[in-house]
Amino acid sequence: MSTFFGSVWWMLVSIGILVTFHEFGHFWVARRCGVHVLRFSVGFGKPLLKRIDRDGTEFVVSAIPLGGYVKMLDEREFEVDPADAHRAFNRKSVWQRMAITAAGPAANFLLCFVLFWAMFVIGQPDYRPVVGRAEGLAAQAGFVAGDRLQSIDGDPVDTWTDAAMLLAVAEMNRNPVRIEVVRNDGGRAVRNLDLRQLPAQTDGSDSLGQLGLVQKQTMMPAIVSAIEPDGPRQDLRIGDRILAVDELPVADAEQLNERTRSKSQAGQALHLLVERDGAHLKVDVIPKLRSHDSSKPRLTIGISIQQRPTAFDTVRHYGPIEAIGASLHEMRQQIGATYGLVTGMFARGSTEGLSGPVGIAQVANSSAKLGVAWFLFFLGLLSLSLGMVNLLPVPILDGGHLLYYLIELVKGSPVSERSLAVGQYIGLTLLGGLMCVAFYNDLLRPLP
Repeated sequence: MSTFFGSVWWMLVSIGILVTFHEFGHFWVARRCGVHVLRFSVGFGKPLLKRIDRDGTEFVVSAIPLGGYVKMLDEREFEVDPADAHRAFNRKSVWQRMAITAAGPAANFLLCFVLFWAMFVIGQPDYRPVVGRAEGLAAQAGFVAGDRLQSIDGDPVDTWTDAAMLLAVAEMNRNPVRIEVVRNDGGRAVRNLDLRQLPAQTDGSDSLGQLGLVQKQTMMPAIVSAIEPDGPRQDLRIGDRILAVDELPVADAEQLNERTRSKSQAGQALHLLVERDGAHLKVDVIPKLRSHDSSKPRLTIGISIQQRPTAFDTVRHYGPIEAIGASLHEMRQQIGATYGLVTGMFARGSTEGLSGPVGIAQVANSSAKLGVAWFLFFLGLLSLSLGMVNLLPVPILDGGHLLYYLIELVKGSPVSERSLAVGQYIGLTLLGGLMCVAFYNDLLRPLP
């Protein structure tokens, strides 16, 4: 399956699952409160599949699979038979209407818990948080190769996923962080990162890279895998491992690229230290100006570096009982991280962290390729986000309706139709603007 079709497929699967659970929450509580549900629809537009139950509710799968809705009997929308008036949504008490409205986000939170629980029972493979190389701000803070992250501001860290999430929040808010590490020799140390020194344009999308922390597991040795026949004349051989460029040590392939880019000058030789068959040799090569795939010409030493997939080296796995606590802890951490990222984004007036359907589709496809546990993790995060977003006090969202009901409780009567209409327009404008920004970000900066 191609990347494009795979992304579209997994996005539709994800949205279908989350929307179905969200709307089922509204539907289930509405039925328990005695409200007649006219239609339960997954998707919008023309119905493709339809079934009517004995209560008269239509269950529909529609042509546009980007949402869904539950349509209830309501005297504010159309004329209702007096015999059925007691089953109308608007006739129910304010507490019942609040329960029906809140049931959608609640269903998403419950689904998130179940997905995380299943992920932990299955076992989520990941990387141990071991530093392979430290640069920039991380090097200034004292990080060295071999440091294993233990906690960040008191929150325990078991994987690089945990670390990246916590550091992204701190980076977005420019908060100094205190990181406890276990050194190579087994001793413990504290590294203090002052994130106020970061450039203003960073957005938390690559927190590890911007801080100068390089994962040990992603570091590939600079081993020559191919030599371009029309490249610069040189004495390198396939299998040679490049250890240094002009006496600057090379830890991995990425650092080799950095060294050659910074040191290459037309007509001047690069002095390489190479390991071959256990011996160290010195090899000189004069970079040659070449263009690749119609790109702008650049100086190159005419070799390819061996690429190899990086295997996960740890698993987050719990028994069925232990997974309950782990799932609740994961939800708490993710809620805190989401809140921190959003507040940081608004505080800085930045929308670079927003992603729309394109970004969601790409991440859905990537997580599906990593296995069942990672796809469950992605679904859990998306379900949690959907629940949190729907609780925002924005008209047309569930949170906006809950706000109206709270006002009704205070003033003793429902909000006026005029106020409801104005709120709908404001909500549509806000959400429409955010969606446009998200689409723009997707097109301008597609996610890997």
